[in-house]
Amino acid sequence: MASNTGSNPFLPSQKAMASESPRAKKSEEETFYVNCRAAYLTVFKSSLENIKSKEQLCLVLQQAGRNPSQKTVNKYWTPQTTTLNFDDFCVILKKEKPATKTDLLQAFIKLDKNNEGTILHPELHKILTTRGEKMTADEVNAITKLADVNSGGKLDYKKFCNLYMATNEQCCKTALEKLEVDTRVMRQQFGSQVEISTEGATSPISKPSPRTARKTDHKATPRRGENRTSSRPSSAQGCKASISSTMSMGASSNKNSKLIEPNTVKEWQCAQSKGCFYLEEDGTIISHSYRMHLLQKSTVCITIKPLSLSQLEGKPSPWLSVDTALYVLKENESQENLQLVGLTDQQNKEMYGWKGELGSGFYWLLPFTTGCRLKKVKKQITREVKLVYRGEDGELGLTKEFRTALSNIFEVIDLDGNGLLSLDEYNFFELRTSGEKCDEEAWAICKENFDTKKNELTRQGFMDLNLMEANDREGNPSDLWVTLLSLGFNKALEMTEACPFVIDIYAEKCKPRIKPVHLEANSGQLNRAICKSVVNQGEAKVMDGCESIIVHTYRSEARITSVIENKSENKVIIHVNNEQSKNCINNRGLNIFAVEVAPKSMMVCQHVMPLNEQEEWIYNCTHSLLL
Repeated sequence: MASNTGSNPFLPSQKAMASESPRAKKSEEETFYVNCRAAYLTVFKSSLENIKSKEQLCLVLQQAGRNPSQKTVNKYWTPQTTTLNFDDFCVILKKEKPATKTDLLQAFIKLDKNNEGTILHPELHKILTTRGEKMTADEVNAITKLADVNSGGKLDYKKFCNLYMATNEQCCKTALEKLEVDTRVMRQQFGSQVEISTEGATSPISKPSPRTARKTDHKATPRRGENRTSSRPSSAQGCKASISSTMSMGASSNKNSKLIEPNTVKEWQCAQSKGCFYLEEDGTIISHSYRMHLLQKSTVCITIKPLSLSQLEGKPSPWLSVDTALYVLKENESQENLQLVGLTDQQNKEMYGWKGELGSGFYWLLPFTTGCRLKKVKKQITREVKLVYRGEDGELGLTKEFRTALSNIFEVIDLDGNGLLSLDEYNFFELRTSGEKCDEEAWAICKENFDTKKNELTRQGFMDLNLMEANDREGNPSDLWVTLLSLGFNKALEMTEACPFVIDIYAEKCKPRIKPVHLEANSGQLNRAICKSVVNQGEAKVMDGCESIIVHTYRSEARITSVIENKSENKVIIHVNNEQSKNCINNRGLNIFAVEVAPKSMMVCQHVMPLNEQEEWIYNCTHSLLL
């Protein structure tokens, strides 16, 4: 059916892809993944390709049996969005449930005042072009021109629903059949090439890339790396090789004696900076990154931990349980190839640290969180907090709750902790909330109108700035909410989608210097650092029967990270199955998923942490090579 019914709530989303998967006896989650992949590959040649526009996102959602309105598309494709990948697509499909035939019929029945089973074309045109997410006249005309469901100037909506659902089911079925055919072809092509790639397989190490899997025993372990597993049971069809790993982890003591206590280095010189992890609508995590300068060789202790903030009574502080880490990279002549020198993997309660000797020069500090605990959580907000009020004199004021939130925001964006906002600090705030910077001229005007000290904005000045914004909108808080939501607050003024942190650097021989440089999503440098640290410190398992696929697994007291390396000349698809794990959460939000690993590359597969730190957790993962 050619018509696009996706822009009106009276025509809900398409039926879920219930078509039977070509492979037998999959779990519900695996069936969901196969359907996701089938829809994605209807639009793209590979699941490694990214969605690059709103139009592509809308199209691929429609192929997956959804019928997204423009409002839904805009929720996931924000002004800051440049691309979405296959994993993002899977997450969106989990959130956006498809409508059933009953849903669709009920929407039409509400419009059928005489209960005749039909709706006059003029009435249909009026409703669909004026209510909710409005459709265009051409889109409505496409519906009314369908010969099988229209007669005498009326739409038979029962027939339309039947046609609509049947068409969607056929699209899903066709996509699954195409996926099965493509899989068989790839199986044939890859079968002869695996033998070639395994003959000369040597040691691991490559670039970052997606997924892995297959069973191997420890005898085949070549180098570093470790336990990792595939998303397909060993009995699943289409799996040429697999590897399983099991790790029993005790309840966390949140203590590692190797981490030097800050009070033991109180005589050392110190530098500090704050920062924040922010969760985007699509699940991407962005954060500050830093450049550190040491004037001479020195023993250094670097720590990072969540930043404690004042909260109104009864308000939770969910970010305090978020895991934090720092990768320390040495800057060379070229900033393109930074050398990994350290990772804050020693733990003392909520603090993570690293201690070692560093030579003079410049270093990059890249903050990192796994995403296991900082993720989208749907919470029913029973009461939207009031931000402003009018006094008896008619003047606007900021409520106590809003002032507390603004004070916490000030604490977070005051990166150097001096109680004032410099232009650079304020611009990080502006980039996050509006996407634009404040230039020198605008900053000069700001200083003229609001309280400043040493040419920097005070806390009171920041409060007054927000009050001015409320006055500019005559008390309408919509713009204030845009700012708050972008900083991780919900409508109850709880910071649920951000994690502020503080970095402390202690140096024995010289005064360290630290400067915030960027506010961005995980960079290629960070991904390379993660892969390299896992390869260097973890254990490696080679897939039995496929020596070109290596699963590297790193474990610390707090987390497990796996990296998949593909040394072959072909892309591979690795299914990952975590169903047998106990008391575990991972950053992908799925127990079963698959990753595509490009040729001659390496990628992070998943991060895993305990769901309840006070209890034992068991990591049991199977990686399988899907052909």
